[in-house]
Amino acid sequence: MGEESLRKRKGEDKGREDGQSIQSQEPPTTNLQKQVGLISGICMIVGTIIGSGIFVSPKSVLANVGAVGPCLTIWAACGILATLGALCFAELGTMITKSGGEYPYLMEAFGPIPAFLFSWTSLLVTKPSSFAIICLSFAEYASAPFYPGCDPPQVVIKCLAAAAIVVITIVNSLSVKLGSYLQNFLTAAKMIIVTIIIVSGIVLLAQGKTENFKDSFKDSKISVSSISLAFYNGLWAYDGWNQLNYITEELKNPYRNLPLSIIIGIPLVTVCYVLINISYFTVMTSTELLQSQAVAVTFGDRVLYPASWIVPLFVAFSTIGSANGTCFTAGRLVYVAGREGHMLKLLSYISVKRLTPAPAIIFYGAIAIIYIIPGDINTLINYFSFAVWIFYGLTVLALIVMRFTRKELKRPIRVILLFIPIPIIIPVIVTLVSILLVLAPIISAPELAYLYCVLFILSGLIVYVLFVHFKFNWPQKISKPITMHLQMLLEVVPGEE
Repeated sequence: MGEESLRKRKGEDKGREDGQSIQSQEPPTTNLQKQVGLISGICMIVGTIIGSGIFVSPKSVLANVGAVGPCLTIWAACGILATLGALCFAELGTMITKSGGEYPYLMEAFGPIPAFLFSWTSLLVTKPSSFAIICLSFAEYASAPFYPGCDPPQVVIKCLAAAAIVVITIVNSLSVKLGSYLQNFLTAAKMIIVTIIIVSGIVLLAQGKTENFKDSFKDSKISVSSISLAFYNGLWAYDGWNQLNYITEELKNPYRNLPLSIIIGIPLVTVCYVLINISYFTVMTSTELLQSQAVAVTFGDRVLYPASWIVPLFVAFSTIGSANGTCFTAGRLVYVAGREGHMLKLLSYISVKRLTPAPAIIFYGAIAIIYIIPGDINTLINYFSFAVWIFYGLTVLALIVMRFTRKELKRPIRVILLFIPIPIIIPVIVTLVSILLVLAPIISAPELAYLYCVLFILSGLIVYVLFVHFKFNWPQKISKPITMHLQMLLEVVPGEE
């Protein structure tokens, strides 16, 4: 014992001589590590938002409003709303520096029940369906060149989408840095195709191709229902503006990098989206755009021929990058819910060797593969948007509530934004728009899908009462041997406090 103590003391002295802290000599703890910087944060936001949406949604937005002018207005308005929502989330993220997105904010403001309902809905509906939509879009664009003149078979599309989910899940389970580096590479690739489309559009405008912009508000269909559905499809293309809030614990200096990534990333995406839509309308009339199977591919065929093959290739890069960002961040929600006891405890375990929430990511990927089987993109988007805006509105309402109930919490974003606090009118506007987006389609065009969605969310109350509140023992007895074997197979352990 004496020799061991002496060796330890000598090691400590040597550490001090080298000017290093004693802790720096120790191996990293079994916890999520802070490995995501400012550039990776911006790439995570830009890379996740610019995915399949801008190549799929232009048709849906135009179909709902009927004319070029309102279509471009909706795209710009969606960007403004996403920026305002992200600013609210930035304040929440710097005030409560926990991973898991909306989950910890709802927990702090309203208690465990709304937080559980959010995790229940997100883990089983919104996040996996989003992952499935993106990978189905990837599969459609990736397989299109091999089936010229006809649509690829559904079996091919679904198998390719499932393969994409498996690869992305494996990459993100293996390494945080590998997932982050892949995201940076794919974001750079997608910015190439975005730049090509925008520059081509600007050149065509300079050459006088402006006939499709004359009388741009003529024949428009404006109603509360049509605007709401157009917003749904536009906001689907912007979804991802809150992605960094899911990995706050892995951000280097989150008080600086979280708001800066948002302030730089989302306005950049908004400008790109409006310019891309303008580029589409320089070569296609409204009717031609609505008839196009893949808007970006049609644009490439008309403008970039014979190099039009570049478009589906880079669109595939873009969608796979968005899917990677979604998987990287949403896996953390599963991890946090498991850590709080709201999901299976195994889902909160961390890989000993890789320091990633591997069980949570694998679970998320498995649920997403199930969503591929029915696989109708438009139905999934409406179902997803309705559910997700319920919780976006509730989370921003949590910010308003905590302005009055949790005044003692520090809000560092006020310092970052040049000492200008985020005025309370911003979260109020976002909350009111969220209510409008949720209620308008139900009132003007009611569908059974919305009822099923609400019933599913409320069914989480039964699960909460039985398994979280009363803590029934029999599921734990069943899951204990399974957990033990999976723990050994995946080499995962509970995170250290």
